[in-house]
Amino acid sequence: MDLETLRHSTSHIMAAAVKELYPSAKLGIGPAIESGFYYDFDIPDISLTDEDIIKIEDRMREIIKRDERFQRKEIPKSEAVKLFEGMGEKYKVELIKEIPDEKVSTYETGKFIDLCRGPHVESSGNIKAFKLLTVAGAYWRGAETNPMLQRIYGTAFETEEDLKNHITKLEEAIKRDHRKLGRELDLFNIYHDEAGAGLVYYHPRGARLRILLEDFLRKEHLKRGYEFVITPHIAKGHLWNTSGHSSYYRENMYYFEIDEQEYVLKPMNCPGHILIYQSKLHSYRELPIRFFELGNVYRYERSGVLHGLLRVRGFTQDDAHIFCTQEQLNKEIADVLDFAFEMLKIFGFDYEVDLSTRPEKFSGTEENWKHATDALTSALNSKGIKFNIDEGAGVFYGPKIDIKMKDALGRPWQGPTVQVDFNLPERFDLSYIADDGSKKRPVMVHRVVLGSMERFIGALIEHYGGAFPLWIAPTQVIILPIADRHINYAEEIKKIMVENDIRVEVDGRREKINLKIREAQLQKIPYMFIVGDKEEQGKKIAVRARKEGDLGCMDIKAVLDKLKIEIDNKTII
Repeated sequence: MDLETLRHSTSHIMAAAVKELYPSAKLGIGPAIESGFYYDFDIPDISLTDEDIIKIEDRMREIIKRDERFQRKEIPKSEAVKLFEGMGEKYKVELIKEIPDEKVSTYETGKFIDLCRGPHVESSGNIKAFKLLTVAGAYWRGAETNPMLQRIYGTAFETEEDLKNHITKLEEAIKRDHRKLGRELDLFNIYHDEAGAGLVYYHPRGARLRILLEDFLRKEHLKRGYEFVITPHIAKGHLWNTSGHSSYYRENMYYFEIDEQEYVLKPMNCPGHILIYQSKLHSYRELPIRFFELGNVYRYERSGVLHGLLRVRGFTQDDAHIFCTQEQLNKEIADVLDFAFEMLKIFGFDYEVDLSTRPEKFSGTEENWKHATDALTSALNSKGIKFNIDEGAGVFYGPKIDIKMKDALGRPWQGPTVQVDFNLPERFDLSYIADDGSKKRPVMVHRVVLGSMERFIGALIEHYGGAFPLWIAPTQVIILPIADRHINYAEEIKKIMVENDIRVEVDGRREKINLKIREAQLQKIPYMFIVGDKEEQGKKIAVRARKEGDLGCMDIKAVLDKLKIEIDNKTII
């Protein structure tokens, strides 16, 4: 059985149950989604609770037991308007009026009628395993000026075993939620009321993690021949007119005035890198030129879609732009793919690949788009990489390869992207001097290998469940003196560790050692050094690892050697 059809049908059964329990409820939309389904409801004077969800589930089981058939009907659009107006379903009427066809389809299940294209299962009795999950607020059609509806999320599977496995995975995902762990591990916060939604404040441990990742990225880019650049956070509006962002991306940009001139908080780094390229004449001998920047960008997102580190309004990209000849293009794409896959391997991510093609609204010629798409396709094929076609999901100036990172739970996360662009070099009239002395147009490759640093850190937190590998752990070691008299020895060890580039803290609180150990374990710190009389007298350390537990007493050099091997190997545990 097709899961999408099963889930879509289950959303209808849920809506039927809601209508039976709350006759005044008005229906929004109820599609199947990747991991289940949802339905939006406008229920006057009632805020759904966990108890209500249980009631709705029970009523759904009754409807399923009735084994009511899904019956499809096609009716004239005018008749459909009258039908749903008569039922008081104003949201459905709004949708019907926007349908261009003369006829629309409805589905009936028992006494329940819904506007729907289908398809559906044969009858409600075909639904065997389902679960309602959460209730959330959702603006009608996603617009903040529209009424706030109540959205019930659920999921359905063919068997109870599949459902049970999915619920187990969801429970694990809740434990790994980066927003929850971000608070518990004191990594970051978003001060919605005080500073604004979608703006991330990194606390010391979170900042340490980010700096570690950024330093690692800088070294890896230097190895591969990238030049570092830094561009301002703002630029005049006309720059974005030239680039095309004002025409294709304006609703996501922040505009303001300085000295009666229009300025923009940069949503992307590419125009700044283009200005640097344009600042002097380039010979073919200099190409490819690779500019890299950990660039801060700002994009407007509706408050309803903001989500922890994954969807924010201000973020940093590990952004690079490569200016090359057409002859160099395939190799540059291939090298970027190798770079991206190597990074994902280091962090322990599996991946899947999409090729995103020309959107409905695009810049440039169809010929250039075809050339760019062919170049990306050729690079993927030459490496034997399997990929899916994501029709119409390219950016306005070019097609792109999207690499989705798959975490420990198999969930995809937006990660590396590679975009080929013939359009911005045209718009900015970029050139280089060819070997025959003529001016030629370079090709531009836009790429990120981790993506948004915020989103990548969010993905890392959930991938590792907050238990970071030693090499990127914000705190690698915590020293736990058993009593006050052992604090001086703890500080001696700390000094040695710091001198050897180990990130270390001392817990000098007057608490029982078992409490300190338990709290260090909850903080997911890779190693605990426990020091008391015996350790101080023998100049040793009692070592406890996050995963393996007690490793016994070791001398300081042996401990350092162990840590350095694990760090150098970037061991993932």
